[in-house]
Amino acid sequence: MRRGELYLVQKPSSRDPKRQRAFVVVSRQALIDTKFSSVICAPVYSQHDELSTQVRIGIAEGLKRESSIHCDELVSLPKALLTHYIGRLSDEKIGALDHALVTALELAEWAWDSPAPASIPPLQ
Repeated sequence: MRRGELYLVQKPSSRDPKRQRAFVVVSRQALIDTKFSSVICAPVYSQHDELSTQVRIGIAEGLKRESSIHCDELVSLPKALLTHYIGRLSDEKIGALDHALVTALELAEWAWDSPAPASIPPLQ
């Protein structure tokens, strides 16, 4: 399993009207590679609202139609549910995903060129 991969999950939640939904793995690779049983994912919807927290994806990423990743709706999913591999985001799309996540989580002051405060250890 790698960051930026898309998986189809059967009945992801009792609140989800779809019987299956695509998700993109957004957790950092260091966490994915551990024995930790779940990862953070962003859902994929067919609707796109032109929000800066959404990333357009489609056939090039293994989907049947144009869709978008919704970074305002992050969820923790057990790795065991992520078995039906769909495809992978390109490096360009992963960059767009990173920017959407920074916006969704209001991390702009921490992102890219800003060093982390001394009280927060650097990401690995």
